[in-house]
Amino acid sequence: MLLDTVEQETGPAPQWSVIWLHGLGADGHDFAPIVAELVGKDWPALRFVFPHAPVRAVTINGGARMRAWYDITGFDFGDLALRADRAGVAESVAQVEALIAREGERGIPPHRILLAGFSQGGAVTLAAGLVRQQPLAGLIALSTYLPMTPEQAQAALASPAAQQPLFMAHGVFDPVVPPTAGEASAKAMAALGFAVQWRRYPMQHAVCAEEIAHLGDWMQARFAAG
Repeated sequence: MLLDTVEQETGPAPQWSVIWLHGLGADGHDFAPIVAELVGKDWPALRFVFPHAPVRAVTINGGARMRAWYDITGFDFGDLALRADRAGVAESVAQVEALIAREGERGIPPHRILLAGFSQGGAVTLAAGLVRQQPLAGLIALSTYLPMTPEQAQAALASPAAQQPLFMAHGVFDPVVPPTAGEASAKAMAALGFAVQWRRYPMQHAVCAEEIAHLGDWMQARFAAG
């Protein structure tokens, strides 16, 4: 079953799609307002797809049920292999793949799809990007981390996956996902062969106007290349 989604189209007959995954406890409406701030006037018509994560129990929140892409079992970013529920990550990657396949059925091929995510959604974006057999136009991972060790990432890496450009950004005052975890993840993805644009901003666990502007420039380059 496909995930329920919130969708926005910036023009008739979209030529590109952006699938954007929200963070822990949010839903698909969370990043919908960014469309108006992000989209350039000369961009091709886009379809933004904002899926709702399934509702599940989250260990670090006392087992409370909320929208989450996977369970988080601990606060220790020093052991990412244990922190993230690998079965939950794999399930969410499969759900993302189903959304990518639906965009193909609607006439938008993988090389014209961008996959984005914030926080926990960004972790799934990185995990999904690693196993892509058909490269996407690019990956966007904001205020997040690679939910596995570099060794596990290397083992999961599909041969064409590193062809996907990657934009990663983080707040230097982030109290939720330490900036060191984000930077280490960016370095790990670069070591795997990804062309990573890494940026830091004077903010907490959030998105800022400067970041949106830089992301817009990066996306514009993807459209020009496509």
